[in-house]
Amino acid sequence: MGRRLRKLALLDEIHLERLALEDTLALLTPRQMTKPGVTRGGWSVKDVLAHLVEWQQMNLDWYAAGLRGETPAIPAPGFTLRELPRLNAMIYRKHHRRSLQAVLRDFRSHHERVVALIEALPDSDLVTLGRFSWTGKSWTLSDYLRASTAAHYLWARTRIRRWWRRQAKSATRGPVDGAAVEQMDAANEVRARPRRRRGPRS
Repeated sequence: MGRRLRKLALLDEIHLERLALEDTLALLTPRQMTKPGVTRGGWSVKDVLAHLVEWQQMNLDWYAAGLRGETPAIPAPGFTLRELPRLNAMIYRKHHRRSLQAVLRDFRSHHERVVALIEALPDSDLVTLGRFSWTGKSWTLSDYLRASTAAHYLWARTRIRRWWRRQAKSATRGPVDGAAVEQMDAANEVRARPRRRRGPRS
């Protein structure tokens, strides 16, 4: 069962997790972002971001298909939910040769598209079970959108941070940059800050 967050709570969580992820990314150079090893599969930071982009696109496609009266294939045509590792490997191959600049551009634009969709929807569309047949019996649209944004941002940030700290510890030249470690830790403390409710958007 998902958390079924209403619009303002969902937007708040997305905002905080996105901020924490972007603060972490800001500490990396372009060269670091294309270096493999962030995940067990050898993905780079760029590959991780492309993974986020693709899952957001899939969510947007599912929603659009539902509005057309279609039943989208979830998670993707030819895949079942038990085959996510195979699907994720396909996503990696699809985006691996793309430039960092192209992936970062999509990373920004897809986030904006998902946020715009959430802002345009009433709470009833977001948190009502069965409002959209494709979301199933236990998850709402809010749960799907949260999974592809806030929850995925936390997943990405956690793995990037672990990888970055491993890189710092294994550096062969000089001591670990303590100031940079503190910056990375500070970026990951954003999630613990008290959440402020947003007022109505104009």
